[in-house]
Amino acid sequence: MTFLATTLSTIFASPFSLLAFAMGSLLLYVALVILYRLTIHPLAKYPGPFLAKITDVYMAYHAWKGDRHLEFWRGHEKYGSFVRLGPNLLSVNTNTALKTIYGFKANVRKSDFYTAFPANKNTFNVHSSIDKAAHARKRRVLSHAFSDAAMKSMEKFVVDKIRIFCGVLGKESKDHVIKFAGQGQEKGEGKGWSEPKNMALLSDYLAFDVMGELAFGKSFDMIESSRNRFASQLVGMAAHRHLICGTHLTIHNYHLDKIFFRKIAASRAQYMAYSRSQVMERTKLGLDVDRKDFFYYLLHAKDPETGKGFSKDELWGESNLLIIAGSDTTSTALASAFFYLVHNSHVLETLIKEIRETFEDVEEIVHGAKLSSCHFLKACIDEAMRMSPPVGGGLPRRVLPGGITIDGHDIPANVDVCVPHYTLHHNPSYYPDPFTYDSNRWLEEKTPKHQVDVAHSAFCPFSVGPRGCIGKGLAYVELTTTLARVLYLYDMKLAEGMDVVGAGGGEAEFGRHRRGEYQLKDTFTSMKDGPMVEFRSRF
Repeated sequence: MTFLATTLSTIFASPFSLLAFAMGSLLLYVALVILYRLTIHPLAKYPGPFLAKITDVYMAYHAWKGDRHLEFWRGHEKYGSFVRLGPNLLSVNTNTALKTIYGFKANVRKSDFYTAFPANKNTFNVHSSIDKAAHARKRRVLSHAFSDAAMKSMEKFVVDKIRIFCGVLGKESKDHVIKFAGQGQEKGEGKGWSEPKNMALLSDYLAFDVMGELAFGKSFDMIESSRNRFASQLVGMAAHRHLICGTHLTIHNYHLDKIFFRKIAASRAQYMAYSRSQVMERTKLGLDVDRKDFFYYLLHAKDPETGKGFSKDELWGESNLLIIAGSDTTSTALASAFFYLVHNSHVLETLIKEIRETFEDVEEIVHGAKLSSCHFLKACIDEAMRMSPPVGGGLPRRVLPGGITIDGHDIPANVDVCVPHYTLHHNPSYYPDPFTYDSNRWLEEKTPKHQVDVAHSAFCPFSVGPRGCIGKGLAYVELTTTLARVLYLYDMKLAEGMDVVGAGGGEAEFGRHRRGEYQLKDTFTSMKDGPMVEFRSRF
């Protein structure tokens, strides 16, 4: 006892001794944590990058860099189907794991990753709700806004925005042209071709305008005016902040993003203020409106089990989600489709033939049986989303008490598991020649049925199960209607000398080295550029 007292008195005798003791204790603690994670942790037996095993900083770096989806893919290429990509994160690259982890009976919940996605400080939205009961209530209420009747009543507003989108494609305006170092903006050869259009930008504007009409009963008018276009960039930055902070929760919990990622954090704050202003403006109108937009249903709907609707904070939360999920993801899918079509002329010719033989007038192209009969159109869209999924990374789930068995591997409670979309979509076991854009892989008249079934079993651009995207049907309506109308009205081609925009290759890092692949920046959703496309009116 005397020895201990003497030792302690020596330690606390001076500030320097106290500091040395604190530093030594901290280093010992860190060493013990590392030792535990490498030897005793339930995931210790699984392969993965060394740094990823001991700290979330590894994947947070890739989240900041924008290649988190590629790091998942690179990890599985090197280590196999089961890869440890965080101290407590196991990534699995199989279609069976997709159903096991995300299916309706899966013994999991959303991981703590989603605590970095709060709609606002007072509530979570349907996307970020971790509690299953809370999520179910929110989804039941939100389902009213996405019912078949609601979608049908709003279709005319979607078509109206698509008409405006199509109208700007053939114009000679330089409004949607981006300059690139060493590249000009000359028009393509041949009379009547438009100046090059950046389809990433135009796809963003269309998706935002449609979502404005559907969610708030008004258009943001981004296609025709630059006034609100800043919001599309804010959405991407807000999602990026959430991804970084969710990947390493210490950054979120201590607001370190405001120190290390100040531009991203500031943009997220701007987006929150913008979305709140939209909510407040729409809320003032209440139910006395000339159309039943999403907000009408959110204000009016009641959970049939509890009788509760959404509070003001919840309305803001769901609106935040609608703007991001309803615009950013759809715009990426549309831009991807344009990229792969202009880079694969034989596919484009086949699709043009299908569209122009099916319809006799552009105004026939609306949601319905005739548009649904264009199977090659849907195959082209699905193949674009397979190659470049709008949400490319893994969506982590926390295993609940009782554990879960994934492909014969017993995973205990409190471990996070995921199936990364981009990685699964490029698994050759399900998609032979996975980096080739092949729309025929989705068509039974072109590919054996069992292969088509296998392709569908691993296809998850909207996720699957009870947490799957509630707006999937709306997204397909927007995507099919837009592409069909564009190809009915216009010939299109890749702008001369601008084939590198949006493409991989050159001195790009491994994973971005393929010229024929549309490159996305993983910000949980995606940021993108290009393709640069020229259009020529048929009429």
